[in-house]
Amino acid sequence: MISPAPDNLASNNSSSIPILYSFRRCPYAMRARMAIIQNKIRVELREILLRDKPPEMLSLSPKGTVPILLLPEGQVIDESIDIMEWSFIQSNPDWKTENIHSKELIDLNDNQFKFHLDRYKYSSRFNNDEKFNHRDSCVKILKEFQLHLKSKWIGGEEPNFVDMSILPFIRQFRIADTKWFDHNENIINIKLWLFNFLDWEIFNSSMQKYELWRSGERGIEFGNN
Repeated sequence: MISPAPDNLASNNSSSIPILYSFRRCPYAMRARMAIIQNKIRVELREILLRDKPPEMLSLSPKGTVPILLLPEGQVIDESIDIMEWSFIQSNPDWKTENIHSKELIDLNDNQFKFHLDRYKYSSRFNNDEKFNHRDSCVKILKEFQLHLKSKWIGGEEPNFVDMSILPFIRQFRIADTKWFDHNENIINIKLWLFNFLDWEIFNSSMQKYELWRSGERGIEFGNN
């Protein structure tokens, strides 16, 4: 959803290109960055720390999550899927999310899978005794994703919007226990899907390390490869 920026920020935004507030390891920010690279859009990247959120970012979106995209015209997009959709439309005005089923898979990832992933990966913040129940719930959802893989990707021979939307979260799932994930024989095609993703040029381009942005400075020019 695109919303107007606060008047004081919109009028003070002298950048001729969109400004993207991002945190490198956040899966939501990852998928936004990949969509920007995929669609050859140039933005000013402002890398931030989630534990030290700059006031400029909080003024744009008080919920304080990344990614946030400030457009030159003053509008703000503060949901990763909306930034992805905006990016694809800039490249192709007739673009539409592949189909309703694609949206269902993304909703399954963003709601149920993310819910269980957090309680598995960060079990110390929740109920440690439930950790492996949440891992099992994640595996059930991965098996559902596995049914929709076409060749290397859900998109077929090339990754599409759905692949980019889901795979950053599966990457996090693997990181929670890499050895267990890599030796799990029940999700072989998921593993191949993820390993293709980890080797994908656009993913690796999106994961370059940049210095933290400081108030009053210009960010890093990003995208438009």
